[in-house]
Amino acid sequence: MSVTLSSTRAAAALRTSARVSAQSLVVLVMAGVTLWVLGRMWSVVWPLIVALLLTTLTWPLAAYLRRRGWAPTLAASVVTVLFLLVAAGIVALIAVPVASQSGELVTGVTEGLQRLREWAAGPPLNIGDEQIAGAFDQATDRLQNSVGSAVSTVATGVGTVFNGLVTAVLALFLMFFFLKDGPRFLPWLARQLPGRLATDVPVVARRSWETLGSFVRSQAFVGLLDAVFIGLGLWIVGVPLVLPLAVLTFVSAFVPIVGALFAGLVAVLIALVSNGLTDALIVLAIIVVVQQLEGNVFQPMIQSRGLGLHAAVILLAVTLGGSLAGVVGSLLAVPAAAMIAVFWNYLRDQLGEPPQEPEADPVQPAPVPS
Repeated sequence: MSVTLSSTRAAAALRTSARVSAQSLVVLVMAGVTLWVLGRMWSVVWPLIVALLLTTLTWPLAAYLRRRGWAPTLAASVVTVLFLLVAAGIVALIAVPVASQSGELVTGVTEGLQRLREWAAGPPLNIGDEQIAGAFDQATDRLQNSVGSAVSTVATGVGTVFNGLVTAVLALFLMFFFLKDGPRFLPWLARQLPGRLATDVPVVARRSWETLGSFVRSQAFVGLLDAVFIGLGLWIVGVPLVLPLAVLTFVSAFVPIVGALFAGLVAVLIALVSNGLTDALIVLAIIVVVQQLEGNVFQPMIQSRGLGLHAAVILLAVTLGGSLAGVVGSLLAVPAAAMIAVFWNYLRDQLGEPPQEPEADPVQPAPVPS
């Protein structure tokens, strides 16, 4: 049986689609303008984000000291100093053993290059000394021709390091002020906002803060798992500098993708120059397995429980953030997705209709006895 389309319903559906499309376009334009403004203010926004992440990591200790009767300024000062000492201790734990064994590492690198040259000279490559020397001369010529670009690259690197130091110092000061005056922020914010915003914005901010704390704690736990499993693998294989490499793995876990690649590259290089090619391949296999388990199993499961997001949403958020903004986008993708989920859940609760209670059956009159 053929169905005749109703022109009235079709026109109503088109009007609804046009209205929804126009509203969606306005929302997308506003989101684009917001992102553009944040990009122009990135020199201030980025230290603020770093300070918030550090504050969520150090706030439990500051809150404990405040509950014990410490003044807010004293508690914030002590926690900030302890954080600096812990950060310096981590750097020393990595740098001192590496520096003490730097001679052995240099010798191992030299021997490794020599073995690599001997292997290249034999079958199946059969690369002679003349070919190696010619390749070296060609690389030297290319390096000399690209001195200008190398200088600009070095200058860019120096500028990046300087900006990183400025960001770290500014984030440290902001962390101190957040630890000292954080509990007074929401009441102050409520007094500045009119009408219903005085209630809605502080509630969303409080929930976002709790979500951000869950993200930092889950990321630290994932980094601890990586450090333990990779450290055990390095210890079993017999690679030197196990403790510094485990600490480096834990610290680099807070920087998605690049951090894992950097820590794994360092571990494989040390295994190559100290134990040889076979152990380096074993270490590479261990790191690949642990990183795959961490990226596809541990991190999505742990963060999905702590943030209330599905594991697939976390994977897609990290992929989208990395494609849009590189390493910074990968770092901020999960907390940003969690903040959006907090806002959406609160908005849905406020816009939803309250559940209607079922109507009671009318009371039937008792039958009159005849």
